[in-house]
Amino acid sequence: MSTATRRTIDLNCDLGEGAGYDAELMPLITSANIACGAHAGDEATMRATVALAQKHGVAIGAHPGFADRKNFGRTELALSPATLHELVTSQITALARFGGLGHVKPHGALYNLAARDPVVADAVVGAVRAADASLVLYALAGSELARCGRAQGLTVAEEVFADRTYQPDGSLTPRTRPDALITNEEAAVAQVLRMVREGVVRSTGGTDVPVRADTVCLHGDGPQAVAFARRLNAALKAAGIEFKAFAAKP
Repeated sequence: MSTATRRTIDLNCDLGEGAGYDAELMPLITSANIACGAHAGDEATMRATVALAQKHGVAIGAHPGFADRKNFGRTELALSPATLHELVTSQITALARFGGLGHVKPHGALYNLAARDPVVADAVVGAVRAADASLVLYALAGSELARCGRAQGLTVAEEVFADRTYQPDGSLTPRTRPDALITNEEAAVAQVLRMVREGVVRSTGGTDVPVRADTVCLHGDGPQAVAFARRLNAALKAAGIEFKAFAAKP
């Protein structure tokens, strides 16, 4: 793809998690993944975050995770498929009460497990289908979750990450490793531009890995979250890339 080619991208962000930046981030994104009361959030934060998204015309998504607030849902838990199904379904249902739900993106350890484990992926996909088969599934590009979602008839948005490094197999570098996060904003912006325009990302092993970038994740819980979102937003616009929510309602 030519670097001069204009295209559209979705910018998504995990919100409603108590980080304190939601009001500043919401105007800079197109899709919000809202915590549903398990790893973070409660009824009041769900209501407020949905209202904030509606105010700014941002697409609303459920962000279900493990019910493990102590570890912010970032510790893998061994749960049965039936328990996983109930875990995800109940969180989608909790957020859907406030209206406008268009997509689902698993959080943290649940996201990573579903990306590589077909049993977990099947349970997550089954839960989304049971809640509402028209919901778009946000899944790591090239992952088991993306494949499973498509196989079961869901619309899938393949997701890439602005501030995470990648392994040669296309998986994200585990957060336990010191090189998991990209802390240099210029490098993170360059990574996003390359994924969006060229469909590849440079892995920690030095090889280029093909990725499909339907949506880009911005993390909303760091002290530089807003400044980086503004910088990336400006860089994408300067490159002629337009913004549109993947799961935008007609």
